[in-house]
Amino acid sequence: MFSDSFGGFGVMFTIIPFLFLLVFAFVFVFIIINVVKGAKRWKLNNDSPVLTVDAKVVTKRSDVSYRHNMNTNNNTNNMMNMGYSSTTYYITFEVQSGDRMEFNVQDSEYGMLTEGDKGNLTFQGTRYLSYVRDTRI
Repeated sequence: MFSDSFGGFGVMFTIIPFLFLLVFAFVFVFIIINVVKGAKRWKLNNDSPVLTVDAKVVTKRSDVSYRHNMNTNNNTNNMMNMGYSSTTYYITFEVQSGDRMEFNVQDSEYGMLTEGDKGNLTFQGTRYLSYVRDTRI
């Protein structure tokens, strides 16, 4: 009787909560998977030895991401475009064997190094620790 009083909407009252629950479960599982991956990477890095090797700066790159928000000012009903950007910096090093490794670095490290610099790279797993330029060159 209940579904008949709403015509075809009875099916929608059954499907919409199911779809909402499905989307919520998908987002929750996605978050849990990323947390587990991050914890595994953190543990793997902590279990790895700290290594210092001779290395050369091969290339540098940056990744800029933008976030935009549209806000409405309630007093004047004007739309304001608010946003911000963030930059992630990467440096690729080449070791004596010819292998290359790319690390995420802080902006201050990124600014101090130039392509072609030679020195000592210290890292732990996939975690960049430091780079000391060889000043004798």
